[in-house]
Amino acid sequence: MHEFRVWAPSASTVSLSIGNSSSPSSPMTAAHDGWWTLTVPDAGHGTDYGFVLDGGEVLPDPRSRRQPSGVHGLSQVYEHDSYTWSDGDWKGRQLPGSVIYELHVGTFTPGGTFDAAIEKLPYLRDLGIDMIELLPVNTFNGTWNWGYDGVGWHAVQESYGGPDGLKRFIDAAHTHGLGVIIDAVYNHFGPSGAYTPAFGPYLSSGANTWGRSLNLDEAHSGEVRRFIIDSALQWLRDYHADGLRLDAVHALVDRGATHLLEELAVAVDALSTAVGRPLSLIAESDLNDAKLVTAREAGGYGLHAQWDDDVHHALHALLTGERQGYYGDFGSPACFAAVWTSAFFHAGTWSSFRKRVHGRPVDTLRIPGHRFVVCLQNHDQIGNRATGDRLTATLSDGLLKVGATLLLTSPFTPMLFMGEEFAARTPWQFFTSHPEPSLATAVREGRREEFAAHGWPPGDVPDPQDPATFEHSHLDWSAQDPSMLAVYRSLIALRKRHPALSDPRLPLVEVTHDDGVLLIRRGPHTVVANLTSTPRTVPLSAPCLLFTTDESTVLQSGSLTLPPESAAIL
Repeated sequence: MHEFRVWAPSASTVSLSIGNSSSPSSPMTAAHDGWWTLTVPDAGHGTDYGFVLDGGEVLPDPRSRRQPSGVHGLSQVYEHDSYTWSDGDWKGRQLPGSVIYELHVGTFTPGGTFDAAIEKLPYLRDLGIDMIELLPVNTFNGTWNWGYDGVGWHAVQESYGGPDGLKRFIDAAHTHGLGVIIDAVYNHFGPSGAYTPAFGPYLSSGANTWGRSLNLDEAHSGEVRRFIIDSALQWLRDYHADGLRLDAVHALVDRGATHLLEELAVAVDALSTAVGRPLSLIAESDLNDAKLVTAREAGGYGLHAQWDDDVHHALHALLTGERQGYYGDFGSPACFAAVWTSAFFHAGTWSSFRKRVHGRPVDTLRIPGHRFVVCLQNHDQIGNRATGDRLTATLSDGLLKVGATLLLTSPFTPMLFMGEEFAARTPWQFFTSHPEPSLATAVREGRREEFAAHGWPPGDVPDPQDPATFEHSHLDWSAQDPSMLAVYRSLIALRKRHPALSDPRLPLVEVTHDDGVLLIRRGPHTVVANLTSTPRTVPLSAPCLLFTTDESTVLQSGSLTLPPESAAIL
């Protein structure tokens, strides 16, 4: 027996189609507040179904838990109790003190599935990773995609392994002591297969970068908000995920008294209490506003962390010398010192890229550094480059190791992008597999027009629809740099062994710089980085050399001599 329910407040009639799209449909009963219901005695786990609005075509369920035939096909009843978990002893993983590893299931391994990724869990554990962040795994049209064009917010992509595949992955991750964060997109629906808006006013009258915005504060928005929160809670409760990374929350337009993010944080905290393990909400935001991670008691939203692009930009521009686009204000040692001690560079200051004042200062006495997730590389900062080139295409091994040292001794929550730790040289490019020819053409031409404005010939920008673009983006596990991998393993181990290297108290961080050399005081430790192409001798007294990226580093009485493009921890 199964009760089918759907919210369709504007429909005059709603019918349920069982079995296949040509099967006779059964009328559903109007319940309340736009909901329709029908109980079917012989339906259950594995039953295919769809809904018919006002005599139209059969449509998939907006709250479908499984789409075995893709986003255009029938939905299938999926009962979460059908999976038997083995992680009963898992007590969770808190975000403070953790090192995150971001990966895309489809390109992380040659197999491109959850089960294939399970084979790499011992490697991630031994690397020292605490939490894995999966790029979006909910359903999208096609077979490969970054995941940000998702349309089924309660279902798991079948080409990755479907709902049971995701559960097997999280179950296995917990067995290896690894938490799992799922990237969730609630600011827009993808351009193909988004049937949800046909059922009700899910979209607002406004728009954002990707199309129509979600209806969070207009008529009937209460059910839309519930739809989003129920999706988020499902990943944490029914799939045992340990956190969510919320995509581009600045695009969530909510003029209500209680912002959706605060409402979600309250619900997640309640669920955390119920399940007895920490659950984390991490926001991606372009606002440079720490209100997101400020406690609700202090007037904030109470999220647990937010991505901090200023730290990435400061590191990237400092190491590469790039100053195009949004890197224009970044790259100086003074900029590095500002973000290392106050989290944001643009904190009520002029942004030349935006042509306006941007951001607000962080109250560093009350907001710890671990609330800011930072990186040298991530899917956006690599994949949104014209050719998807990683830092390995630009930087020397020496500077790559310097960057790793700075990142992994920072007062923030560090995140690695898959393959970064072994100096992967495979690109990570923008790829799609839209079946509709018109959409495929629009995506291809739009991508090339975007970079043509910056001087890129169309032929130099990979075609997102070409299967080769997807294939080129797979990690090459046979091309690891043992020296780089050893540096990352050592740094992560040092971060965990020496509390001062992960201390999140920003007022205790001291940064000085002179003649291309950075000195960062971290309690009893000093991190020193030589960014230049010549040796540098620094007057410095320390009892021992804890770590160096270059074995020719010399610590003598009263001074440290660093080879070119190297770093050390004393």
